[in-house]
Amino acid sequence: MSAELLTRTEGAAGVLSLNRPRAIHALTLEMVRAMTEALLAWRDDPAVHLVLIDHAVDPGGAPKLSRGFCSGGDITLLRHSALEDGGEEGRRFFFEEYRLNHLLFTYPKPVIAFMDGITMGGGVGISQPARLRVATQNTRFAMPESGIGLFPDVGGGWYLSRLQGRLGQYLALTGARLDGAECLWAGLATHYLPAASLPDAKARIIVGEAPAAVLQALAITPPAPALAEHAPDIARLFASDTLEGIIAALEQDCGAFAAQTLTTIGTKSPTTCKVSLRQLAQSLTLPDFAANMAMEYRIGSRVLMLPDFVEGVRAVIVEKDNAPAWSPATPEAVSEAMLDAIFAALPASQEWTPL
Repeated sequence: MSAELLTRTEGAAGVLSLNRPRAIHALTLEMVRAMTEALLAWRDDPAVHLVLIDHAVDPGGAPKLSRGFCSGGDITLLRHSALEDGGEEGRRFFFEEYRLNHLLFTYPKPVIAFMDGITMGGGVGISQPARLRVATQNTRFAMPESGIGLFPDVGGGWYLSRLQGRLGQYLALTGARLDGAECLWAGLATHYLPAASLPDAKARIIVGEAPAAVLQALAITPPAPALAEHAPDIARLFASDTLEGIIAALEQDCGAFAAQTLTTIGTKSPTTCKVSLRQLAQSLTLPDFAANMAMEYRIGSRVLMLPDFVEGVRAVIVEKDNAPAWSPATPEAVSEAMLDAIFAALPASQEWTPL
């Protein structure tokens, strides 16, 4: 197994621990393959009753090396692929990552994900399929892809579209970060535990105690979710499935929340904001998670090669000037025909399929 992923069986559990602390455990293709291999081996192993997914903690306790569950996917690989090989390696990564997401979603044994710290992008993709999802005071959950010219993939279309009151559309367009209390309120987490209780929770589950009972026994009442007070605003302001409609609603509102939100959306890629809204709307019409992932693979294959992705990564991650020059630069310039091409079926031999 990859040194970037620590796997073991102990007691009743198979344990997957992400182990790239200096990259906040961002997923590489090697990690995706190692997770898939372990899950397939454990699926039919009668000694493994459940799976735990967490992140390895730096043994020296350095805070910077222990601050996240998983910050996303391997953006460096994706950018290199877009620039150097016509997106071939990036498409391979998406194909296998989405297979892992689907494997977790359909896994016959309970999966428990410990979302302690930063949980973004690819980290959402491996935690949201879990039957039990644990948030802590350290949790910072987001799908920030529109800020780098991507879209909320790894099943984001499925999860975000099914949240209450247009919260998913708000998260997809703004990349807003939710804390652990807000994750529990939104339904993105099933339990809220103090981070200090996680070792005890894992140990008790591993020796065979019922996971839900353990988590319930150790759960505490979280702080009031700050975003909840804006839930009516979000439902009203994000009611439209068009970017222009949402922007118009925000412009017409006199409140500070709307003004701040409008400013935030103005920094995002107009193309991938429109892609995200169509993605969430279309996901609600699909029969199952596999169909959602096939849709997202089509989108990912195209968006990877659009100019906004390379430019967004340059501005936010490489040069950090936070001044991307989006192309097209305005929502009005992103036509329905452009979106149709991004969502169109691929040739049959190139379509995504589950394991």
